[in-house]
Amino acid sequence: MEESTQSAMTAGVPVTGEEMPEPPPEVIEAARQAPDHWLAMVDLTWQGEGAPPLWALIGQWRSDADGEIVEWRDNPEYRPSPQMLDWPEPADAVDGAMQLAATGYGPGEAVSQALACAEVSVLVTATGTPLAAASPEGTPVIPVYTSAGYLESVGRLLYDRRTVAELVEQLPPGHALYLNPTGPVSLLVDTEELRATLAETSGAADGTRDAAAVPVAPRPGTGAGGAEPVGSGRGIGKPARAAKGSTVVGAGMAGSGMARGAS
Repeated sequence: MEESTQSAMTAGVPVTGEEMPEPPPEVIEAARQAPDHWLAMVDLTWQGEGAPPLWALIGQWRSDADGEIVEWRDNPEYRPSPQMLDWPEPADAVDGAMQLAATGYGPGEAVSQALACAEVSVLVTATGTPLAAASPEGTPVIPVYTSAGYLESVGRLLYDRRTVAELVEQLPPGHALYLNPTGPVSLLVDTEELRATLAETSGAADGTRDAAAVPVAPRPGTGAGGAEPVGSGRGIGKPARAAKGSTVVGAGMAGSGMARGAS
């Protein structure tokens, strides 16, 4: 473990005795083989090369001169992964990319890449126009649902399914896509980045777009009639996260990922 990483890790509050988390068998065995060492617990979602970064280390145990675990310290720089946050399994490829991007364990660009090949559900008015709303921060958005489960949480409202390529062309000026506002994590999508990704894949998507151009009647998700766009009012729900420029995280004990450092 690098000296700077070790210094940051040992900045955590020491926990000893009965208050110390119970180390798993792998750590107990590693301590026997490495007395007087720090033994780091790595979030399993991290899949990078080489030594894990500081933010992927959950914390560390310290072994004494006899190879016994005597101390635990949380890593104050640790970023919990979707698994460690107890988020449900991703409902689809877009949802999976969103969860990783929101926690920093995956790039924000992966969300746009997954969206470029996706078909999504949107709430619509009686005329089939995507229903406009506002995020809790007040950003004009079009709510988008990548799976049936997230859509069902909205209730009985009229909806339609269409490709993301088609939906982007129907966005009102100044509006962003707001992904899965009813899911464990929601994201505001950088539409310029999404358009660039769609342009890169336009050759493969031409056939899909031609098929999607055929008018399709909105689905009576509930038959509740035409809903009006949200113009003003108090924001509800959790704050939206930004998909662009996010970082990475995961969960568990990596037996091969335990790093050693001088005590």
